[in-house]
This record gives sequence, C-alpha cells and structure tokens, in this order.
Amino acid sequence: METIAVHGPYMLPVVLVTIGVYALIAHRNYVKTIVGLFLVQSGIILFFIVIAAKSGGTVPILLENGEPTPLHNPLPHAMMLTAIVVGFVTLGVAMAILRRLQVEAGSIQQPEPEPGKPARIDP
Repeated sequence: METIAVHGPYMLPVVLVTIGVYALIAHRNYVKTIVGLFLVQSGIILFFIVIAAKSGGTVPILLENGEPTPLHNPLPHAMMLTAIVVGFVTLGVAMAILRRLQVEAGSIQQPEPEPGKPARIDP
C-alpha cells in the first residue's frame, strides 16, 4: 500500500498515455483518434506538473526570516498552463474540422485500405 501512495501520482500519467495510445492505434474513428491525442497530451501535462511539485516548498516571493527553504519553480506550471490552453483550442478546431468532414463526406470513419494496395487519399 505504501508503494501505491509513493508512486501513485506517477502512475496516473502513464495510464492516461497508455489509454491514449491505444485509442490512436485501435480505432478507425476520427473522434476517437482525437480523444486519444487529447489523453496523451493530458498525461504528459500531468506528468510535468507531478515532477515539478516539491513537498515542503514555498512560493519564491515568500521567504521566511532569510533562511534557505526549498522553493517551487513556477516555470513548469506556467508552461503547462499554456499547453492546456493550446490543447483545448486545438481540440476545438479539430472538432470543427470533423464536423465539416461529416457534412461533406457523410462519415467520420477512416477509409479501410484495400488488401494488397497501400492506403491512398483521393483529393
């Protein structure tokens, strides 16, 4: 039980990335592919936040009596906040493109390649 408590925060990003990669590989639906990409991105962001956290640390602007204390580095958190915003915008644009694809093509399934022939996308 102690192992789960110590390594638990590191396992959640691994699980998210694993599920995301499975969704990318196993499904031929574009929505499930985009959801898989979003899960991979969320797992990586969570991993960066978990490794940036320090126990017993303080924010850099609050120093106690001039004594050296462990400080939190705000840069990884700021970078991941930017990544979250960019990820949601990218997800929204991808969903809008998929909606337009569904209207134009009538389906959001990836075409099945014919046996013996390489996959080809017609313009």
